[in-house]
Amino acid sequence: MRHTQAVPKIDLSYSWGPDMSPPSETDAPQQRPQALLRNPLMDLLQAVREQGSIAGAAKSLNLSYRHVWGELKKWELRLQQNLIVWEKGMPAELSEFASKLLWAERQAQARLAAPIESLMAELERTFAVAFDPDVHLLTLYASHDDALIRLRETSAREGLHLDIRFCGSVDAIRALNEGRCEIAGFHTLCEPHPQSLSALTYKPLLQPGQHKLIGFAKRSQGLLVQPGNPLNIHSLQDVVTKRLRYVNRGMGTGTRLLLDELLRNQGIQAHQMSGYDHQELSHSAVATCIASGQADTGLAIESAALAAGLDFVPLVTENYWLACLKSAIDSPQVKALRLQLETVQWQTALGAMNGYAAHQSGLVQSLKKELPWWNLRPRKPV
Repeated sequence: MRHTQAVPKIDLSYSWGPDMSPPSETDAPQQRPQALLRNPLMDLLQAVREQGSIAGAAKSLNLSYRHVWGELKKWELRLQQNLIVWEKGMPAELSEFASKLLWAERQAQARLAAPIESLMAELERTFAVAFDPDVHLLTLYASHDDALIRLRETSAREGLHLDIRFCGSVDAIRALNEGRCEIAGFHTLCEPHPQSLSALTYKPLLQPGQHKLIGFAKRSQGLLVQPGNPLNIHSLQDVVTKRLRYVNRGMGTGTRLLLDELLRNQGIQAHQMSGYDHQELSHSAVATCIASGQADTGLAIESAALAAGLDFVPLVTENYWLACLKSAIDSPQVKALRLQLETVQWQTALGAMNGYAAHQSGLVQSLKKELPWWNLRPRKPV
């Protein structure tokens, strides 16, 4: 009866450093040139096979006899298999199991050479950011926005690497307050009412003296409709009156908050919107849903409509803000972002995007100046 043994778990790792650094006895042995994926045991076994002794293997690897002997014994205990065949007066030989290990490693290296090289190149490109003193890294949680995607592309060429995580506006500001990012992107109506839903939502999260605003852009939001607007949609009231299929954004997103704000201002109840509970994760997902005929309309940015071949019915203009802690406003990475936003090149590129315009881009503003709920004037006595 054939005896089977569980295959050991494979763990992958990587290392970096000067290309020609000599190994120490605590380092992994020098890897054979053809091996792309490192495993110190394979080097030990190959050296023993080629040299015919532990002493010869140690010498070829620039390691001590004691170190090589100890490593082989350690691996034998871990794998519960003999690796070396010892016979008095005879050269050291690999056991059948050790020979099969080397065979398996050669097969794996041959089959995985191309993807391993690709992975190594990607790791090198990624870690180049960390090793380059002239490159700044900035983590940014933000409400989904096409202009931020463009900014990430242009900033990379200027030595600013933006690590952008798209999420809802509320979640972005919470991430900022919890120290998970340095910048939070959110948006509000250009002139939000002091008693608006935006005020009730953002006021507990942003505090004067603790947070600062960085101007980013103005952008349009409106209803996405089929080309030519065959259903003649011009307002949210049309969506209700004509009982059209609406596609919404999720709770916590700035666009969902905007919709609820507009509905409240127009006296429309959420349950009157067919599809109010149909949620998508991004502006582009809303556009795709409408373009595929799964919904008739939804609130999103103009660039998402055009990218999906849809028409756009503008409803509101809003400010897109970047918030950060006051203590971080002059950090090297935030200053690099502000300088990038202030450039003529960026503001020209932003203005060329459909539905966008530069607005105080890169300029630091106070909450009290830009958000009306922080600048309430006391009522005059009657």
